[in-house]
Amino acid sequence: MASAFNFRRTGLALLTVACTAVLVWFGYGLNPLWPLLWFAPLPVLLLATRPARQVALIAFAGWFLGCLTYVHYFSMLHVPWPVVLSIEALLFTGAVLLYRALLLRGATWIALVSIPALWTSAEYLFSLTTSGGTAGSLAYTQLRFLPILQLASVTGPWGISFAILLFPATLATAWHLRRTAPAQALRICAAGLGALALMLLFGVVRLAEPAVRQPVKVGLITSDIAANDSIVPTGADASRIFRDYAAVAKGLIARGASVIVMPEKLAVVANADPREADAVFQPLADQAGATLVAGVLRIDPPHQYNRALVYTPHAAPLTYDKEHMLPPFESPLTPGTSLTFLPHSPAPWGIAICKDMDFTNPARRYGLAGVGLLLVPAWDFNVDRAWHGHIAILRGVEDGFS
Repeated sequence: MASAFNFRRTGLALLTVACTAVLVWFGYGLNPLWPLLWFAPLPVLLLATRPARQVALIAFAGWFLGCLTYVHYFSMLHVPWPVVLSIEALLFTGAVLLYRALLLRGATWIALVSIPALWTSAEYLFSLTTSGGTAGSLAYTQLRFLPILQLASVTGPWGISFAILLFPATLATAWHLRRTAPAQALRICAAGLGALALMLLFGVVRLAEPAVRQPVKVGLITSDIAANDSIVPTGADASRIFRDYAAVAKGLIARGASVIVMPEKLAVVANADPREADAVFQPLADQAGATLVAGVLRIDPPHQYNRALVYTPHAAPLTYDKEHMLPPFESPLTPGTSLTFLPHSPAPWGIAICKDMDFTNPARRYGLAGVGLLLVPAWDFNVDRAWHGHIAILRGVEDGFS
């Protein structure tokens, strides 16, 4: 009997690890299925009253195996993925063990919020102290769940992460109390699910509000030509690529685009020839009455900048220097420190570059300044283009710009 009982318990533990891993793999990857992450912690939490060592092993294994979906991507970025994934799995394990300890002591209300509170606090601290900023937040899995996404306008990504983890914590806590304290289980369900219902109601109401719109047609240009994609062009190649992009921009302007955004680091612009891009793009902006944004790698010894050049009709070019670099690829570059505004009615426009959107600033500063449109040259890997786009879009919801 004991052997059969142990076999059943071991089988249930392995099944829990597998379920958690599958839910995390498909719900928390670069192309997530957003409903799955709401249920990913639940199998582990339902076994939280088991001995602490077993719970810890189940929680760590399930979350770590699911996060292996990021191995290829992290390898591309030269990120030590065993370390990063282990830290995240340890965070989940610690949250589950804290939940278990509080639940067994009868502190059910504190147990209910312990997992979302601990995880969200860790996400916030990571955003302040790591080179990834907010990029690891659970919130970015929810771009297609528009009602909950609106919570970012009040709480930033942290409120969304809290909501995602409050849901399984509510279900698991009610399950554990269903026999010993059924009335308490009902109160837990009412409070947890009621709070989530209010969050969703806020999102539905916000989505239903009429938006004050000023249509702006934006043209986006990128190149799949191998010669333009392998390295950052210099010299004659830089001049050629400026002309090639300008030719495409003319076609987009003829189709009604009033703004043209090109990628970051189109070409190297050295201190000796900073006017090459100006000579190509400024006349086009003047003639067409359009705004053009082109990213370059500006070399100005002893510094190098990831810079956006901004051309508006009959005005001196503006520049913006990227604040947040992608290590190790951009570690030698000098970060920028200031915002760049384009006067426009009824609200000014702003400029940022790619990885800047992984952080709450400079987007927060642009939002506080009342910008209506943020133009963001970028250069993503194919594998992360949708995921990174989700991050940028959430910045817009969070800070009130397009």
